[in-house]
Amino acid sequence: MSTSRKTLLASMSLLTALAVLVGCAAPTPEVIEKEVFVTQIVEEMVLVEGTPQVVEVTKIVQETVEKVVTATPVVGPQKGGTLAIGLAADIYTLDPADYRDRTIETVIRNMFDGLVTRTTDGRVVLELAESAALVDDTTWEFVLKEGVTFHNGEELTAEDVKFTFDRIITENAIEYPEPHTSPRKGLISPLESVEIVDDYTVRFHLSDPWPVAMQMFVHQQIVPKDYFEEVGTEGFVKAPVGCGPFRFVEGSFGDQIVMERFDEYYGGADELPPVGPALVDRVIFKILPEASTRVAALRAGEVNIIQSVPSHMIPLLATDPNVRVVSGPSTRPAWMEMNVNKPPFDDIGVRLAMNYAVDAETILATVLGGLGIVIPGPLSPYNNFADHTLEPYGYDPDQALELLAESGWTDSDGDGFLDKGGEIFAFVIDATPTSKTRAEAVAGQLQELGIDAAVRIWGDYSVLKPLMLDGERTAYVGDWGDSAFDPVGHFEAKWHTAVEGTGNGRGNFSGYSNPRVDELIGAGEVEPDVERRHELYDEAQQIVYDEVPAVFLFLPDILEASTANVQGWTVAADGRLNMHDVWLSQ
Repeated sequence: MSTSRKTLLASMSLLTALAVLVGCAAPTPEVIEKEVFVTQIVEEMVLVEGTPQVVEVTKIVQETVEKVVTATPVVGPQKGGTLAIGLAADIYTLDPADYRDRTIETVIRNMFDGLVTRTTDGRVVLELAESAALVDDTTWEFVLKEGVTFHNGEELTAEDVKFTFDRIITENAIEYPEPHTSPRKGLISPLESVEIVDDYTVRFHLSDPWPVAMQMFVHQQIVPKDYFEEVGTEGFVKAPVGCGPFRFVEGSFGDQIVMERFDEYYGGADELPPVGPALVDRVIFKILPEASTRVAALRAGEVNIIQSVPSHMIPLLATDPNVRVVSGPSTRPAWMEMNVNKPPFDDIGVRLAMNYAVDAETILATVLGGLGIVIPGPLSPYNNFADHTLEPYGYDPDQALELLAESGWTDSDGDGFLDKGGEIFAFVIDATPTSKTRAEAVAGQLQELGIDAAVRIWGDYSVLKPLMLDGERTAYVGDWGDSAFDPVGHFEAKWHTAVEGTGNGRGNFSGYSNPRVDELIGAGEVEPDVERRHELYDEAQQIVYDEVPAVFLFLPDILEASTANVQGWTVAADGRLNMHDVWLSQ
């Protein structure tokens, strides 16, 4: 059994070196040096049962090569053309009140605008709102821009804003395909009512102070009241109408969604130039779940932007002069959550041992090409309230075996598997297709330690999720979004005791429950003082860190790519794609 098998791989930059240089002079061939990443097989020394041995290791390394390219003259933003985007996942609705999925939000946000929006670097700026003010601790007032029209020509007023949010916060307000409550209600749970002050002014009344309000309002888009009441939810999903930069033309959820520029667009956020109608004529979102299919479509010029580039395909794309690969920090930390109410993970010593038994750095390097960072605890390190004094447990198989032995798990019969009371230490790790390789890497490391860890891949997350919430599964390798850069919307979903109908614990697949953590989460959500919020969340993070309901793995980088003629685009930390400012050089 291997006692030390840590492999050092070359670290990778944010891949800006992969960008194809675009010149400003007449198109002439030019020899340039270009930094690329390539795969090499090298020999490295590792310890196997204490003995040094040389093994072959696949590494991604950076090299400088000479390439002949033809510079493309760029004179500024140009209008026209069709922009095609390859999405990594399917979508199932275009109703802004009826989803909790970032891929759907990426499509929806190009047809619908909100009171506020977020920049690619996480700042919240006004969009449909002319101004926003906190009237008192629990009341927000928004004054709307005048003259904004929906795609059907109706003017946007306070009535539309109230109607939009009433659909979200009212129980069973969505009637199709059967009556149910908006899954987005949990994102704005303190909102009790919306008051119309006049045609262009609304007031939001909250149950408590809510420091993260503006960050969470980013995720709510406005719909037209009159049109919605005329066609109903079913009719709206088939022919959505918004006030965003593009209007719906046609499409089907499993294939593609086609939009065209809305020439009467009011312009969008004043702080995000260029303000005005979009630059491209049409946008097509194509559903391409297979990574190899997305990459092939990009290289063939069938799409202009693709999501979720696999790290092992970077060397291939790096040599293509017509492709630009861009990386940046994501907001989806990954863990292996362990069911704390089910053996063997009802034993805190076993859970702690799992954190020492898994080498997150090696998985990050080998599975994700080093693109990301190992996380030390229950929050993304980029969260504004992350406790940076916490450190990753680190890979220590000896410590793991010692802790397991203290809990009664030893290889008593010498068969290579840990056992206790005649039972082998065996369990199943659940995963989806997107987390398959991560789960298999974790399982492989645990198997080397004498744990019979298997992996089960679930094609339908909607089937797996309720089983985990009901405590019927043992372990799960997955992630959870942290797009508000605040514990609200994230921490209470993962680490609060699950309470039906509240949104608390809606992603708590470990069954973790600690009354003090619940208390701290509740206090942090309504505490207006930033320093005090840090104290509350620091304590909560320390408790979760100590009680280890999960193996804390890593925060992967976002890795996307485009054709070289795509301008005005970069990855956004929250994973959303906004095509309003993007244009195609000719």
